[in-house]
Amino acid sequence: MSQGITIAIDGPAGAGKSVVSKRVAQSLGYTLVDTGAIYRSVALLAKEAGVDWQDDGALKTIVAALDIRFNFVGDDNQVHLGDRDVSAAIRMPDISQGASLVSAQASVRAGLLDVQRNLAGKGGAVLEGRDIGTVVFPQAEVKIFLIASPEERAKRRHAELVAKGQDISFEEVLADQVQRDAQDEGRELAPLKPA
Repeated sequence: MSQGITIAIDGPAGAGKSVVSKRVAQSLGYTLVDTGAIYRSVALLAKEAGVDWQDDGALKTIVAALDIRFNFVGDDNQVHLGDRDVSAAIRMPDISQGASLVSAQASVRAGLLDVQRNLAGKGGAVLEGRDIGTVVFPQAEVKIFLIASPEERAKRRHAELVAKGQDISFEEVLADQVQRDAQDEGRELAPLKPA
């Protein structure tokens, strides 16, 4: 796409980035690039291949072969790896934790910069993630940083998981939320922070 601007929407897990990004992209007719889904996809592929989420060298190979695309179907921004719809699989709690770990690896972050930039094209894109306004698209015309308390974010995530039939307690979701926040904010490479 050669027209339009780039909109960066960052914030911690569960702050509402997905809902806001989707609504903005749909209302403007823009491409929606869910960068968190890209990291989750790398974590899923690593798990399936038996690769440790902190094995930088092996993850580099996975990133180099990554074939990912997004596709709106109704109100859902589906994630496809090749011809496989992995939208549900990448939202499992263990893959969420894995995404936080793989995102701290230098080869993964470097390798996915071009993937994210290529998916966004030359404008007319909304990108959501943790470091869009600071690292991926520091030149974005619009930068938004959404926040919400860990408890509110865990409450929303818990309701999502229960609606999908998962048997998980609010306390487990909150503990996962707090751990992911610490990992995302404390990582050496591209930590979560406002632009």
